[in-house]
Amino acid sequence: MGNYFVYILTNSKKAVLYIGMTNDLEQRLIEHYLKRGDTKSFAGKYYCYHLLYHERFASATQAIEREKELKGWNRKRKEALINAFNTEWMFLNKEIMDWPPHPGITARS
Repeated sequence: MGNYFVYILTNSKKAVLYIGMTNDLEQRLIEHYLKRGDTKSFAGKYYCYHLLYHERFASATQAIEREKELKGWNRKRKEALINAFNTEWMFLNKEIMDWPPHPGITARS
């Protein structure tokens, strides 16, 4: 299996959903965490760094196609997908890595 992921993040109130794609889920979670509050990005502006859902794909092309598909869905359909994967809407960051990131951690360039 490849190492490409589609993921869904939310904020602490679970009011906003953000869908993204990456080949390094741990690093991408760190980047979202470090950019919290940054109004230049949607995820930063709305403090979306809590992982609710993720899928793994064999190729970047497959992951990109799935990301586009999910972004086209309405909120209700996205919620149904999350519910099937994570019924309690638990934040899954700790299942992927040490969370929160250690003080002094930086995003890789």
